[in-house]
Amino acid sequence: MAASSTPMPAGTLAPDFQLPDTVSGNTLSLDTLRGQRGTVVMFICNHCPYVVHVQQELVRLANDYRARGVAFVAICANDAERYPDDAPERMREEAHRLGYPFPYLHDETQSTARAYDAVCTPDIYLFDKDLRLTYRGQLDDSRPRNDVPVTGSSLRAALDATIAGQPVEGEQKASVGCSIKWRE
Repeated sequence: MAASSTPMPAGTLAPDFQLPDTVSGNTLSLDTLRGQRGTVVMFICNHCPYVVHVQQELVRLANDYRARGVAFVAICANDAERYPDDAPERMREEAHRLGYPFPYLHDETQSTARAYDAVCTPDIYLFDKDLRLTYRGQLDDSRPRNDVPVTGSSLRAALDATIAGQPVEGEQKASVGCSIKWRE
């Protein structure tokens, strides 16, 4: 079932977290992961067709912007008992298969997703160097089966503005994807 992200006021401080990284096995916090010029926090998962559709661009974006002082972190908050494709072992396999250049954290309690008011996968947040929200929205206009190329244009424009210390201009279109699979 498709869902879309909800607006969040610009300037909102990023909620802190401490979550296990499925690749390294280490517990990581927002403070240790943050970038010098910005931080992208993405709620994703393994099985959602909307995430699968953009995975390669997420890797390209992270590789393109790391050298510019932007950190990327992915978090999966889906109920792994009901959705075993999103279990930590499968997350680790997916991160290795795709060459994720960012940590892929498991939010088993779903408390981090709730703190961010995450709604769907992908749900993308961009914070400036002070961890203040500058953008929450879509990667770009591409969706599975709409024949629009995946370019990351919406997030790239927001990243460029944030790095330059400028406000993100224009409409921030909601991200669309599968709803987060909450525990019952």
